[in-house]
Amino acid sequence: MSQKKSNRPVVDGWVVLDKPVGLTSTQAVSRLKRIYNAQKAGHAGTLDPLASGILPVAFGEATKTVPFVQDGEKAYRFTVRWGAETNTDDSDGEIARTSETRPERAGIERLLPQFIGDILQTPPQFSAIKIAGERAYDLAREGTQVELKARAVTIHSLTIEACSPEETVFFMECGKGAYVRAIARDLGRLMGCFGHVTALRRTRVGPFLEEDSFTLDEIEAQGMAADALLSVEAGLSELPCVVVDRDTAARLRRGGSVVLRGRDAPPGGVVYAACGGAPVAFGEVVEGALVPSRVFNLPF
Repeated sequence: MSQKKSNRPVVDGWVVLDKPVGLTSTQAVSRLKRIYNAQKAGHAGTLDPLASGILPVAFGEATKTVPFVQDGEKAYRFTVRWGAETNTDDSDGEIARTSETRPERAGIERLLPQFIGDILQTPPQFSAIKIAGERAYDLAREGTQVELKARAVTIHSLTIEACSPEETVFFMECGKGAYVRAIARDLGRLMGCFGHVTALRRTRVGPFLEEDSFTLDEIEAQGMAADALLSVEAGLSELPCVVVDRDTAARLRRGGSVVLRGRDAPPGGVVYAACGGAPVAFGEVVEGALVPSRVFNLPF
């Protein structure tokens, strides 16, 4: 017997949620899925319950663009409290080590260059890293000590916004995979004062900025849900776009490659094709031809 089709309307696009503290990313996506009555949804980068800020959520065909947003640049504002390290490297964990030492601003600033650029960073024990198929945080909750390998990450900038003997507010711009909690842990250990994150706000994910975001209350308000919904193309805005005609679009949608002509044709790399204002496919340009890796089921 064939499955009965859903009567829910198809929703395609992005919502840039300003996630509140206390809500998991999964809970936030579930709330939005109910608001939009969406059949399919996903998010571009988990935020811990302690954290607030930008959580881009994709619906329908926009979920195909999640990897491009997830791999984009990130920005965070976070507060580190000195004098204690916790087992989670944030205020949700149990205190593991303490110190009476407190750092001075000048001392912190001298160490910051060590955390900028292409660096090796060991993820926190409580992280989503998979070890033999299991999440590190699940193993940590069971009391299992695991050896997490240092990974290469890129920190573009790390600056101090405010500083007192007890805590420091930082602003960080980084690439994929960098952990704010690891910055707090490693800085604290280097200075011998220990530290953990007490507040964290994400202000950018890929093309999406703080000013693009809406709170749950705003989205749930009368008529605001439509205003918050961005196009599928919003998730592709950091990729080059190739405009094609309807015949070419139809060929791409069937999975066929097409030769790109004209002086504006990109010589290589990942691009997306659009027709009539709608994305058709994305893929890699190889020897002058666009080879689609994923196509969109959107009208054009």
